[in-house]
Amino acid sequence: MSTEAEVSNNGALEKDVGGIAPQQSSETAPDVTPMSAHEHEVARAAARFGYGPLAHVNTTDATLRPFGGEFQPGLYKPVTDRKFGNPAPLGLSAFALTTFVLSAINMNAADITEPNIVVALAFGYGGLVQLLAGMWEMAVGNTFGATALSSYGGFWLSFAIVLTPGGFEIVDSLGGSSSKEFNYSFGLFLMGWFIFTTVLLFCTLKSTVAFFLLFFFLDLTFLLLGIAYLQGGGTAANPKIAKAGGFFGLLAAFAAWYNALAGIADTSNSFFILPVIHFPWSATGRSRREKSERELA
Repeated sequence: MSTEAEVSNNGALEKDVGGIAPQQSSETAPDVTPMSAHEHEVARAAARFGYGPLAHVNTTDATLRPFGGEFQPGLYKPVTDRKFGNPAPLGLSAFALTTFVLSAINMNAADITEPNIVVALAFGYGGLVQLLAGMWEMAVGNTFGATALSSYGGFWLSFAIVLTPGGFEIVDSLGGSSSKEFNYSFGLFLMGWFIFTTVLLFCTLKSTVAFFLLFFFLDLTFLLLGIAYLQGGGTAANPKIAKAGGFFGLLAAFAAWYNALAGIADTSNSFFILPVIHFPWSATGRSRREKSERELA
């Protein structure tokens, strides 16, 4: 059995992320503004892609399905009467820009050799702003988003603390950036984040391709950069491996921006909706396949 998704009070088309909103009783349901002929056409076109007020959903499925822009890889209960916006695009954007700049430097863009400019971004945007976005994810009930965004916000803050010139003197206390002790210590630091990212990656295997690729590219970035510092001979990071890590870091940055745009763009502000492509074994993939089989029967 299927039903139509709800229309917002002001008549604007809402973006469906694969789930359904809680049903309101007939006594308390607000008046719904009738849709114009043009809005009906847009809604019918949108329904083909699984979003919009005419998108058919399973009424027995009371959970939202995976969607990259919501930074939620698994099934979870929808937030009832949520008065907050989606904090995921903000956190994703903060992560993406900081990762982009550092990865470009790791690939020796414009012959830049020192990542000092990243310290400002790591403190202000990738660190503080992403941490705040993670805390708001907790407020809206998204445990995965809160864990991931807050943790990577903490990563950028700790990264900035390590590399602050003349500040915390962590590099100098370890013998300088060319010392064996610093490079091995920083390599272990990065390998720890590789392990953490692998844990999160496992939680995206039933999600969307865009969401999975974000963590897959980031996982390879941490792995390669960790190996670069551990296998650099103790005096400097292996330049070829570090450059490879920078390449996958760029891919992770663009994947984060893609997921951020997927969470921002809807029929009220964009002429297009980014496809996030659900895995065929995910809940959404299975339901769409079953629907197609019923239509062919």
